Amino acid sequence: MENLAVIKIFFLTTIAFVVAITWTPLLAHFLYKYKLGKQIRDGASAPIMSKLHQGKAGTPTMGGLLVWVTTLALAVAFFYLSQLLHWQIFNDLNFLSRSQTLLPLGALVASAIVGLIDDILNVRKIGPRGGGLRMRHRILIYTLIAIVGAIWFFYKLDWHVLHIPFVGNYDIGFWYIPIFIFIIVATAFSVNEIDGLDGLAGGTLLAAFAAFGAIAFSQGKYDLAAFCGVIIGALLAFLWFNINPARFFMGDTGAMSLGVTLGIVAMLTNSVLLLPIIGFLFVLESLSVIIQVLSKKFRGRKIFLSAPFHHHLEAIGWPEPKIVMRFWIIAGVTAVIGLIVSLLDKVW
Repeated sequence: MENLAVIKIFFLTTIAFVVAITWTPLLAHFLYKYKLGKQIRDGASAPIMSKLHQGKAGTPTMGGLLVWVTTLALAVAFFYLSQLLHWQIFNDLNFLSRSQTLLPLGALVASAIVGLIDDILNVRKIGPRGGGLRMRHRILIYTLIAIVGAIWFFYKLDWHVLHIPFVGNYDIGFWYIPIFIFIIVATAFSVNEIDGLDGLAGGTLLAAFAAFGAIAFSQGKYDLAAFCGVIIGALLAFLWFNINPARFFMGDTGAMSLGVTLGIVAMLTNSVLLLPIIGFLFVLESLSVIIQVLSKKFRGRKIFLSAPFHHHLEAIGWPEPKIVMRFWIIAGVTAVIGLIVSLLDKVW
């Protein structure tokens, strides 16, 4: 059974890569044809970042479409092929199930559509401060998505237990709902913070989904592991075109949706306390922004030359590819550490 599951996961990962990289030229042509280029923040609000990234102005955004559309298409295709044709191969490759993947797929698509709208508003300069949704509106919308997920977990799946590694499970009752909401929103915006250099978000997300996919597999959640594999395959195709110099950027339609989905996968595997380890860089990036904002508000001066932290490294002279490569290495190491903790916890 496990051998078949491994074949299924690796096959779907490969199929996702092939499908995504095949339709990338169509996506790139569409983005360039309709001039869906990213707007760089003005020099007044972010002088250092604006100066460093001015050359990237006009590079198409919304490249995250490549990931979530591919994932949705494969999930729907194999589900209906298994239902209509009843061939064993399609039954084996179907990874859409109510208990494991329906919620993360739904959350991926819902948050991706919100991010897509935000990207379009930004490109067309519709909205305050140069375009896009206000921060409070974004927080509200993604909180509503998280609330739906929390209600699904608590009432539909009857989940109200939090696992503490090496300690055990604790029934936290109704507190599960606010904790769930906080985790999902925090993860979404943390991933969005790290999406600032060519290949940075894609590579760090790839490591995180690989770790949680392995954790899901170790728990016998093979459909969820396959779902993570499909995202990984599509992310690999995205990275092919997103490494420096990027052909297109991920955009909110990718970063926010993948952040929401990563949080939900962490909750589904009941390993959310491993998320700060596996996603260490997401935490670091968010903390750098929070520290910067608080320091400017209460001390009247900055801690970092620019925030998030990867922009600070740029400002002190680190080349962009060096930052990205070293962040990838760190993401890989922390992902492995998180996986080791998870496996040790199972045999403790």
